[in-house]
Amino acid sequence: MLMRSQQSRVVAVLGPTNTGKTHLAMERMLGHSSGMIGFPLRLLARENYERAVALKGAAQVALITGEEKIIPPGARYFLCTAESLPVDRLVDFVALDEVQMCADAERGHVFTERLLNVRGRSETMLLGAETMRPILRALVPEAEYIIRPRFSTLSYTGQRKITRLPPRCAVVAFSAADVYSIAELVRRHRGGAAVVLGALSPRTRNAQVAMFQAGEVDYLIATDAIGMGLNMDVDHVAFAARRKFDGRVPRLLSAAEMAQIAGRAGRHMNDGTFGTTAEAGSLDDDTVARIESHTFDPLKSIFWRNDELNLSSVTALQRSLAHPSVAVGLVRAPQADDERVLAVLSQESDIAALAHGQDAVRLLWDICRIPDFRKVLSDGHARLLGHIYRYLMKGERCLPTDWLASQVTRLDRVDGDIETLMQRIAAVRIWTYVSHRSNWLADPIFWQERTRAIEDRLSDALHDCLTQRFVDRRTAVLMGKMRNRDSLSAVVEPDGAVMIEGHEVGRLDGFHFSPGDGPARTQAGKAITNATRQALEGELSKRLRNLELADDGAFGIDKDGQILWNGAPVARVVAGPSILRPAVGPLPGQAVHGVERERLRQRLAIWLESHVRQRLKPLLLGEENDLLGIARGLVFELCEALGSMPRHRVREQLEVLDRNTRKTLRELGIRIGQESIYIPAMLKPAAIAMRRILWGAHHGTSLESPPPGRVSIRTSASVPRGYYEAIGYRQLGVLSVRVDIVERLAARLWSLSQAGSFVVGADVLNLLGCSAADISSVLAGLGYKLATGSEGEDAVAVCYVRVQRKLRPKSAGKYAARLRPAYRVNPDSPFAKLGELEIAR
Repeated sequence: MLMRSQQSRVVAVLGPTNTGKTHLAMERMLGHSSGMIGFPLRLLARENYERAVALKGAAQVALITGEEKIIPPGARYFLCTAESLPVDRLVDFVALDEVQMCADAERGHVFTERLLNVRGRSETMLLGAETMRPILRALVPEAEYIIRPRFSTLSYTGQRKITRLPPRCAVVAFSAADVYSIAELVRRHRGGAAVVLGALSPRTRNAQVAMFQAGEVDYLIATDAIGMGLNMDVDHVAFAARRKFDGRVPRLLSAAEMAQIAGRAGRHMNDGTFGTTAEAGSLDDDTVARIESHTFDPLKSIFWRNDELNLSSVTALQRSLAHPSVAVGLVRAPQADDERVLAVLSQESDIAALAHGQDAVRLLWDICRIPDFRKVLSDGHARLLGHIYRYLMKGERCLPTDWLASQVTRLDRVDGDIETLMQRIAAVRIWTYVSHRSNWLADPIFWQERTRAIEDRLSDALHDCLTQRFVDRRTAVLMGKMRNRDSLSAVVEPDGAVMIEGHEVGRLDGFHFSPGDGPARTQAGKAITNATRQALEGELSKRLRNLELADDGAFGIDKDGQILWNGAPVARVVAGPSILRPAVGPLPGQAVHGVERERLRQRLAIWLESHVRQRLKPLLLGEENDLLGIARGLVFELCEALGSMPRHRVREQLEVLDRNTRKTLRELGIRIGQESIYIPAMLKPAAIAMRRILWGAHHGTSLESPPPGRVSIRTSASVPRGYYEAIGYRQLGVLSVRVDIVERLAARLWSLSQAGSFVVGADVLNLLGCSAADISSVLAGLGYKLATGSEGEDAVAVCYVRVQRKLRPKSAGKYAARLRPAYRVNPDSPFAKLGELEIAR
C-alpha cells in the first residue's frame, strides 16, 4: 500500500550535476516548520547536517545514519541516509536526493520504497537526473517538474598522459589497485594527490578532500565514489578507465554514469572539462555529445522489493520478500545481502528453532539487515550475525558486555598498512551500527561513544598513511607557492643543506650537489632546479675562494682516493705522467665547471704533489741523492715499484755493486735482502695506503688495503697482477706476505735447512700469522718441498727440504765479488747507457 497524502505537493527537481538541486531542497526544508531529507551517502548527510546546524542551531537538527544518530529532543529537521529515514515520523517537508539510485542493483529497492511511500505533509521533493522523468510520470503521476540547467558548461578535452594533466584535476579509476598506482605516479611527478575510495570512512574522506580543497595537493585520485554529492573545486575530470566491475561482471560505463562523474568538474558558474588518460583511450563522438549536452536515454525500469512483509515465520518472510511487482516499471531487485544472510541463518537448526513467532522473526530480519561494511564476500558476516541473534534470544536478551568488548577491543589498533586500517574501520562500523539499537545493549550510549572514538582514531591513522604514501609535502607546498609567483627563494645552510622556501631539496658537500627525491622533469622540478642553481652559484664561488686560500692541513685523501677538503670530497686522484706523479680529476656530479673547475684543479694539484712527496719521502730520498750509474738505475726501478721489488728482477745490477755503493744505498734506507730489494719505511701502514692509492689511480682501479699491521693476507685470484708487489707484499702460494717478513722467513728457513730436512715449528707459523694448512704453499713459493715420506703426516710435523741450492745471505757478497771480474756489461744495456751519461757529467 502506498502511504501518500493527497494534500502533499510533490515536486520533481531534475537536471545534471551542478544545478543547485540539493541547495534548493535545503532551502525549502528549512522554510518549513519541520522536514527531512534522505541522501545516498552518510558523508552527504553529515555535510548538510552541519549546514543546517549553522542556520538553525544544534537543538533543532538531527542526524540519522546507520552508524550515527544525533537526535535532540526538540529536533525538527532530520538529515539522513535513505536507508535510515524515519518513515514513521510525520513532517511538513520530505526530500529524496539522487532518485536515479532507484536503478541501482544493490540499493535501488530502498530508494524505490522511499520514492513510493514517504511523503511530507505539505511538500515532497524528488531530486535527481532527468532520465527518471518517464518512471516518475508512471509511478508518481501527481508530481510537478522543475528542470534545472547546469550552471556552467562541461567540455571534452580529449586524452592526456597522467603526468601532463592540469592542476585541480580528479583522476577516476575503478579499483583500489589502480587508484594507488596512479597516486604513486602523481606523487613522483606532481608532488602528491588526495585519494578517495568508497571504502574510506567519512572522516578520512573528508580529510583527504580538505587537503585537496586547501590546495595542499592539486590532484585527486578517486573511484566513482566522487560521482555523487562531493562538492569540490575540480576543474577537470580524467577517466583512467571506462570499464568497471559492478559486483557481478566487468562492464562499460554508460554515458549517463560518466556524465554523473564528469559533472564534478566546474562549480557553480565555473566551467569544467573532462577527458581520458592515454591508457583509457579517446571517447567516441556520440558519448562526448551526450555528456556535453546532458542527453541520455531515459530509464525504463527501476528496482523494487516488496515492503509488506509477512513476519509470521521465516518461510513466510522469505516468500513475501520474493513477491513480484504488478506495477509497470518496477523490476524485482536481485537478491540483496540481507536476503542472502537470512537464507544462510535459516538453515542453521538452532536459529530455526529460535525463530518462532512474529517478534522472533522480526528480530532475525533486523539482524540480517546489519550492513556488511567489510564486504568479505563469505559466510563470515552471516556467522557473526548468527552469534548476535543467539545472544539476543537468550538470557537477558542483550549482547554480553564481555563478548562485545572483545569484539571491539581487537579493532582498537592504529598499526598496519592502508588495507588493514580500512578493514578495521569497516569492522568497527558494524558495531557502531549495532550500538544504535538501544534495546540490544545494556549500555548503548557507552558503546556508541566507544566505537565512534575508535573509528575516529583509525580514520586519522588512515589519513596519515594515505598522506605519507601519496603526498610529497615538500613538492606539494612548492607547487602551491609557484602558482603565485614565477621564482622560488633558495639558500644554502652552513651545514650544506640547500633550502627552497624552507624545504630541503638537496645537500652541497664540498662542490658536489646531491639532490633529494623530487619531480626532476616536471614544472615544479624545473623551478626547483632553477632556484637551486641560483643558490649554488654564490655559495660555490665563496667555497672556491676559501679552498684556494686554505692551508695544506685542510686537505686529505680517503681510502677511495678522493681528495677531501674539510672532510668533504672535492676531487679524486687519477693517473698522471707517472705512477709517482698522479693528477687531480673531477668527481662525478661536481657542480663547478669551466674556469672554476680549473682553478679547483690547480690548487689541489699543488697540494697533491706536496702530499705525495711527504708520504713517500723515504722512497724519494734515493731519487734526490746524486747517485751514479747502476745505483741510479736501481733507485729508479725501486721508485717505479713504489719501494719494494723482487731481487731477481735486478740480479745483474746487484752483482756489480761495490761495497761503497751498497753502503750508500743502506744509508738511504734501502735494504738488499735475499729475496727482495725494499725500503722498510715504505712498509708502514700509512705508506702502504698511499702506495695502494697511487697504484690504483695509475691502473684505473680501487682495491682495499691490508689491515694495518697484517704481515700476511689471503691471495685473491680477482686481484690484478702486480698489485701485491706494488703495496709491499710477495705472493707466495695462497698467501701474500709482506716483503720484510719474507726476508726473515727466508733466513729462518735457510738456517733450518742446513741439516737437511727440517720440521716447521710454531715460531715460523707465528712469524707469518698463518695456519699450518697454508705453510706448504708458502714454502713452495720460496723453493722448499715436502721431504720424501712426509706425506700424510700432521701438517706441523712434516719435513721439508730445499728444492735447489740457495746462497746464504752472508756469503752472497763474497760470491758476487768472485763473479765481478769476469762480469761483462752488455753495451746495449740501458744501465750501460746510464753509466755513459754519468761519465759524461
